[in-house]
Amino acid sequence: MWTVPKPNYRGGLCADGEIAVNIGGVRVVLFGDVLNRYPDSRLAELVNCSTQNAEVISALCDDFDPGRKEFYFDRDPDAFRCIIDVYYFDEIHIKRGICPICFIKEMEFWKIDQSVLDECCKSYLSEKEDELKEIANKVKLILEDLDVERCSTRAQRCQRFLWRLMEKPGSSLPARVIAIASFLSILVSAVVMCVGTIPELQVADAEGKLVEHPTLEAIETACMMWFTAEFLLRLASSPNKLHFALSIMNIIDFMAIMPFYVVLSLTYLGTKSMMELANVQQAVQALRIMRIARVFKLARHSSGLQTLTYALKRSLKELGLLLMYMGVGIFVFSALAYTMEQSHPETLFRSIPQSFWWAIITMTTVGYGDIYPKTTLGKCNAAVSFLCGVIAIALPIHPIINNFVVFYNKQKVLETAAKHEVELMELKSDREERRGSTDEAFPKPSNPAKTIE
Repeated sequence: MWTVPKPNYRGGLCADGEIAVNIGGVRVVLFGDVLNRYPDSRLAELVNCSTQNAEVISALCDDFDPGRKEFYFDRDPDAFRCIIDVYYFDEIHIKRGICPICFIKEMEFWKIDQSVLDECCKSYLSEKEDELKEIANKVKLILEDLDVERCSTRAQRCQRFLWRLMEKPGSSLPARVIAIASFLSILVSAVVMCVGTIPELQVADAEGKLVEHPTLEAIETACMMWFTAEFLLRLASSPNKLHFALSIMNIIDFMAIMPFYVVLSLTYLGTKSMMELANVQQAVQALRIMRIARVFKLARHSSGLQTLTYALKRSLKELGLLLMYMGVGIFVFSALAYTMEQSHPETLFRSIPQSFWWAIITMTTVGYGDIYPKTTLGKCNAAVSFLCGVIAIALPIHPIINNFVVFYNKQKVLETAAKHEVELMELKSDREERRGSTDEAFPKPSNPAKTIE
């Protein structure tokens, strides 16, 4: 038993102003004037109601002992210790070890508004709510993968099957094979793009200019045909076409495919003399650079790259801080280097904007050596600049790594929780089916008394 201390106030309370409540086996004595600070709460209604009104009492508590004048509640006593603080401090803190979602249910039971939660607890609660929403979304995706047959029409079933085949590598062996083939196609396309620039492997065209080998172009065309078919199948089977079109990864896929067909069109127009050949060649060279976007297609098949991307998004503040430090340092040290090196007749620092390049490679500890100071003060300035660069780069690294580790572990926990939730749902459905079959095998008699007779 523990008793909430009675506050100092002018008029003393009679015995009727006190109530004893039993919360999960823990007896607590409370005072009426304190509870009436929140008159709409359950405890305030309890202290103000008549002990003779059994209906009201039964609606407010689980049980009542008239002899001891004690009200019983089958609730969590640890959560109640936090609830009672609102009557004394006008705010509530969720103590460590208590689930915030369950605590909100406790507040609803005791009829305490959520506005009394402290700001730190509100942020903690919103974080947990976001986690629950994420778990619910993962559970929904898992259930959609498991329940393909619920689609009403054959077209919907085919669309769902094709979507799982193209987007869910773990759903079946053919889906895994398609994912591996797509991954290998990306690698082959990237290798062909790099190898095609080797002069020894290029061939001369009719004008004597070096172009890609026909074999490499054939491999490139085959890879693009695969990418195109894959993209169209994913688009056709997508349940939400608008969401599919606005997805960043799908935009990257489209940007990786589009230049190939634009180059074919421009080449065709150039051979038909509808455009100037020089303009066509410039456009083709510009579009060939966009083939680099194919490398980003690897992120769709790698959960590690996706986790790294999300971690970098969460670390935008730290990255911005790093860029701000480096920007200020580059401006200051390049200006100092330009000023200190002006006295030397063979100075390499012609202007402050030109000194930016030196400051960048110095603060990042690269140091190409193409621009370097020749005076003593300039060398001292260079030493201070790369020491400051090392410190500026090292400071935000730990928060960025910590964000990556926290996000990665959180995703693992959420995936495990989602799978556990699905298993519980399956066990519950099996239990209900088993109970229903038992009721059908042994139906209850309509009139037990007549059966006994």
